[in-house]
Amino acid sequence: MKLIGVTGGVGAGKSEILNYMKSNYNCCILLADEAARTLEAPGGAIYEPLIRLLEEYPAADPEKGETPAPITLEDGRINNPEMARRIFSEPSLLKKVNNLVHPAVKQYILSTFAIEKELGKLDFFVVEAALLIECGYGRDVDAMWYIYCDENERRRRLKASRGYSDEKIDSILRSQLSEQTFRENADVVIDNSGTIENACAQVDGALLAYGITKKEK
Repeated sequence: MKLIGVTGGVGAGKSEILNYMKSNYNCCILLADEAARTLEAPGGAIYEPLIRLLEEYPAADPEKGETPAPITLEDGRINNPEMARRIFSEPSLLKKVNNLVHPAVKQYILSTFAIEKELGKLDFFVVEAALLIECGYGRDVDAMWYIYCDENERRRRLKASRGYSDEKIDSILRSQLSEQTFRENADVVIDNSGTIENACAQVDGALLAYGITKKEK
């Protein structure tokens, strides 16, 4: 069973591609963001270590007019807005959180893949994340897929679907890998600049090259 990594910049349409795979193929799709939420939930592997780490930093800075907020909600879940405030107000905390979360997420993903591979019921397994390349998944996956989309089209989509401003889009694009870096690390490039039908046809062709066909309906 193949392990396929799917990555690409914001607005490239990764979700549409993944939904198509899930609907038409015998596969499992695991999003790194969902894996992180599972691990950060009460009882999750990094729930308590993450809380301890966040509690090392001030709850608020009165001089900045910040109001103290608990790091956990009444039901025990981590207070994500407060976690984000602490992380982005302290660069050293961001690095520590990443060093805790990313390895745990990778271990969770690879363990889940190993279980599915042992069961032998799927044709392939997909892991999706914006940071697959940065987190070294190229050494773990059988193939890295890059979902490409023309920058102008990505900007149009982000404005239409999310209401992002040009300034916010510029900031996001600056924080992500360049197209050249994505391509240099990709085994397969799916061009999703046009219609979703065209992109899905490319997906079909790439999977067929592995001997994988659609599931019977």
